[in-house]
Amino acid sequence: MTTGAMTVSSRRGMPEKRRAITRSARAVFGREGYARASVDTIALEAGVSKRTIYNHFADKEQLFQTVALEGAEQVTEAVGELLERHLRKIVDLREDLIAFGLERVAAVAEFPDHFALVRTIEAEVTRIPPIVLEVWKDVGPLSSHKKLAPYLREIADRGLLVLDDAERAANHFNLLTITDVNQRTFYGALPLPEAEAAEIVVDGVDAFLRLYRAQD
Repeated sequence: MTTGAMTVSSRRGMPEKRRAITRSARAVFGREGYARASVDTIALEAGVSKRTIYNHFADKEQLFQTVALEGAEQVTEAVGELLERHLRKIVDLREDLIAFGLERVAAVAEFPDHFALVRTIEAEVTRIPPIVLEVWKDVGPLSSHKKLAPYLREIADRGLLVLDDAERAANHFNLLTITDVNQRTFYGALPLPEAEAAEIVVDGVDAFLRLYRAQD
């Protein structure tokens, strides 16, 4: 079994047929789940033969891992852009954190097929090969925490936050904002009214600041 993930740059160079396979696989896995999804169905939706899929991927496990990691990379890349936009230069800490949280929540809707796959991973965690889960967590959820942590450390270095462990603080921020919304919406499957989602983010940011904001 091959466990290596494709990078964003290599994905951009993929032949169209391979892109069709991964695009269809992501949709089929998200719709039918890992155990029920078949390579035959993926081939039919991609408009290719089953043999063509096996020319690109060793088995269903490798195909699933590939599309899961590609989606995680895309989301993490988008999160990085939001971090740069909102937390590189702090004007008003509370407002900047809220703006970041709101855009982070809204970004879930931009990757519906990926988050359908996340629902599959959570629903079928005992059926998915452990190595796939470990690699996916490292590229996806854990990577998002690690990307936020340096920004929080820089903000702390400016005297605006007090924290001993930037990664723990990043985890707390995510749990209070994006994770709370994701759990209530099942990763965008049952969207909340915009005002309700915004209220969760604002309350989460305020709770985070009660924990970590430097005292004047």
